[in-house]
Amino acid sequence: MAAAAAPAVAVNGVKTGTTSQAYLDGKVVKDTKVLISDLCRQFYNLGWVSGTGGSITIKVHDDPIPKPQQLIIMSPSGVQKERMEPEDMYVLSPNGSILSSPSPKPYPHKPPKCSDCGPLFMKAYEMRDAGAVIHSHGMESCLVTMLNPLSKEFRITHMEMIKGIKGHGYYDELVVPIIENTAYEYELTASLAKAIEAYPKATAVLVRNHGIYVWGDSWINAKTQAECYHYLFDAAIKLHQLGLDWSTPNHGPIQNVGGVFRTGRDISIKAGTADSGHELETFPRFIVLDIEGTTTPISFVSEVLFPYARDNVGKHLSATYDTVETQDDIKLLRSQVQNDLEQGVAGAVPIPSADAGKEEVIAALVANVESMIKADRKITALKQLQGHIWETGFKNNELEGVVFDDVPEALEKWNALGIKVYIYSSGSRLAQRLLFGNTSYGDLRKYLHGFFDTRVGNKRETRSYIEISESLGVDKPSDVLFVTDVFQEAAAAKAAGLEVIVSIRPGNGPLPENHGFKTINSFEEI
Repeated sequence: MAAAAAPAVAVNGVKTGTTSQAYLDGKVVKDTKVLISDLCRQFYNLGWVSGTGGSITIKVHDDPIPKPQQLIIMSPSGVQKERMEPEDMYVLSPNGSILSSPSPKPYPHKPPKCSDCGPLFMKAYEMRDAGAVIHSHGMESCLVTMLNPLSKEFRITHMEMIKGIKGHGYYDELVVPIIENTAYEYELTASLAKAIEAYPKATAVLVRNHGIYVWGDSWINAKTQAECYHYLFDAAIKLHQLGLDWSTPNHGPIQNVGGVFRTGRDISIKAGTADSGHELETFPRFIVLDIEGTTTPISFVSEVLFPYARDNVGKHLSATYDTVETQDDIKLLRSQVQNDLEQGVAGAVPIPSADAGKEEVIAALVANVESMIKADRKITALKQLQGHIWETGFKNNELEGVVFDDVPEALEKWNALGIKVYIYSSGSRLAQRLLFGNTSYGDLRKYLHGFFDTRVGNKRETRSYIEISESLGVDKPSDVLFVTDVFQEAAAAKAAGLEVIVSIRPGNGPLPENHGFKTINSFEEI
């Protein structure tokens, strides 16, 4: 094997420097090469890497070496994956430069070439601290992106295998971003990085008409998740063939309303009353609901949820400080506060480094969070933390979700008609699921098809509603009805082409004169 000069690598606490070749030839590197060969043969039999497509990369796990400094083993490009041998692998430095290349093989083998997926693999390593990345061309991962060719996401919920995806449970909605394919693999790098950044909870990215990239903390985690993703994609395809909707909690069957059969995303909702004597009334295909002042009294948010989060932020951070979830919350808050300080935002105070001690860090975080809550800021860092605090409150039966009396009946009716209902709130997706999953009317999530939060954008910006309509894959934005109590949100949605109704509820603020929107006092009027 031809080896380039390798940089110093810390092995067992000693920098190998000029002896790095010994490490490259050592057991941990060889074992990782053997592992990739074995996995490629297994994945070939699953149909994931046939026709020389697909690829695998794994970091060389060595306890004394921190993961960011571990070497990378990567399979070659354009070879028969089921016939690969350990000596066919490339060895890369932590920054992606090639340290060791395989020797050429005689005809009919092609000259060796490192995986075309290399730049994309490196993004997962850099942005997600991955330990392994799998790129599959499995048929399921290709076909599932074609079920709705306009959608930028794959969504599924209430399937057992969702539990195999990191950070997800049975009741959660699994969301996988979809990026568009290009002629050359490396051209996907920028869009993959953008998707990874936009979906912090995602552990995979689908490429339309192509395949999927899956990463995990280790090769076992990446493999497990890849198997679960392919299972879920296959389930979605089969449910689609049966006329069942994989993206809904009850995976409901084809509906027959007004003599019209409709299946999932492909329908236009039409219904009418038998004694009306009128033309069939056209209903929206999708309804997107605001929460505060629309489904839920403003007083519940302002007088119950916000005070609970404010009063429990210090207690929550102290009790969960060392968890991955809370450290992620703190990381987001640090970034937000730093930006606030640079912008001169009132109430922002510096957060000391972790070295300053847990108590000092928490004290600064509490001060910033209290200021953010007081200003009612619609920012992801605050909303994510609030969601985790409220999660504890709901689990301990200290909180119960409140909705107006007409909401459950309306959700049930719309669901029976085949109308898909989504929530769009400045509160995090977690907070939304908690509220609707724990009401005095029971779990209402069975009537909801998904949740949007500030990750799609500010609720007063037109671009946010364009993103939502594009995510839903509608032919025209007017297929979506948005219901809110806020005039600025209504104006932004209307500018994006959505149908809009303004909710008039007790405690809501006044609307401008001549606002021009249809108003309702109850969902019964929709």
